[in-house]
Amino acid sequence: MLRTGIVGLPNVGKSTLFNALTSAKNAQSANYPFCTIEPNIGVVNVPDERLPILAKLCKTDVIIPTAIEFVDIAGLVKGASKGEGLGNQFLHNIREVDAIIQVVRCFDDPNTIHVAGKVSPLDDIEVINTELALADLASVEKQIAKVSKVAKSGDKTAVLTLSVLEKMQNLLEEATFININDHFVDDEIPIAKGLNLMSTKPVIYAANVSEYDLKDGNNYTKQVQEYASKHKAEVVLISAKIEEELAELGEEEAKEYLSELGIEDSGINRMIKSVYRLLNLLTFITAGEKEVHAWTVQKGAKAPQAAGVIHTDFEKGFIRAEITPYEEFVKNGSYAACKDKGVTRLEGKDYVVQDGDLVHFRFAV
Repeated sequence: MLRTGIVGLPNVGKSTLFNALTSAKNAQSANYPFCTIEPNIGVVNVPDERLPILAKLCKTDVIIPTAIEFVDIAGLVKGASKGEGLGNQFLHNIREVDAIIQVVRCFDDPNTIHVAGKVSPLDDIEVINTELALADLASVEKQIAKVSKVAKSGDKTAVLTLSVLEKMQNLLEEATFININDHFVDDEIPIAKGLNLMSTKPVIYAANVSEYDLKDGNNYTKQVQEYASKHKAEVVLISAKIEEELAELGEEEAKEYLSELGIEDSGINRMIKSVYRLLNLLTFITAGEKEVHAWTVQKGAKAPQAAGVIHTDFEKGFIRAEITPYEEFVKNGSYAACKDKGVTRLEGKDYVVQDGDLVHFRFAV
């Protein structure tokens, strides 16, 4: 399952946002640092308006959406890379996630203490980026010491690995998030990814604002957006308090509340979509009388890879994939009608799965 870590300095709204994400009050929220010590974990369904429509057409009550695991990680302070605060625990937990949501405080409130004594989103981002880079740098330097000995013998793999490590070392000294594809060539990319460094994980900046700035943002959010655009990161404007209130409402009440605020979709839904966009993911669907089930794959995945997401036997014994585009299924109302119209087709091993494909895999064990 996809894992996303929610990080940020103390008192920026991380736990409040986590509560809203999971609609569960199991992340203690308090106006002092380190109120979240062990990482709280919550599994959140990915909103997909197509699933209930398909369930109605397939005459089933069972809907299984895709899901993302969110980890609310302890607040970090300057010096975390050297073990300050809960730094060591923080760094261990963040290494295990696929993407990072960095909650950045973009609101003024004299009643909520800021750990640095002032609100400055770019300073906050710099603290976190620096601590992650320093911790990664220490890890890379240790590996350089080990690999360099083997590289001296002329071992080609070690020579290439050393080259990647030294290039990574130079990048980390700039203390910023690193897009591997921008800095490494084809044979270097697998090695760079295999290092599993925190500074190379995709980032979404959740600019936490008051309800009054949710629609248009403010000067703080503009700073964050400018920073993110330079570093190929995503930004979502979100009001953690509003999201927590929305989590207490029914679907229709929530829509009405959002409408009053002049917002079409909740910040959480926009954030989940950003995770998918950032990680280059898409959803294909298996649908029938038994259930409607959504599955997640990387964009560019071929049919056998998609089959393997459901079960490894499906990939090993893959024969064909029966594909029906979602729009055609809804338009025609059934698989039988889609086959009659010729919009359902059989695809082989080279077919690249598209978002919204309804798929039936043919395989032999």
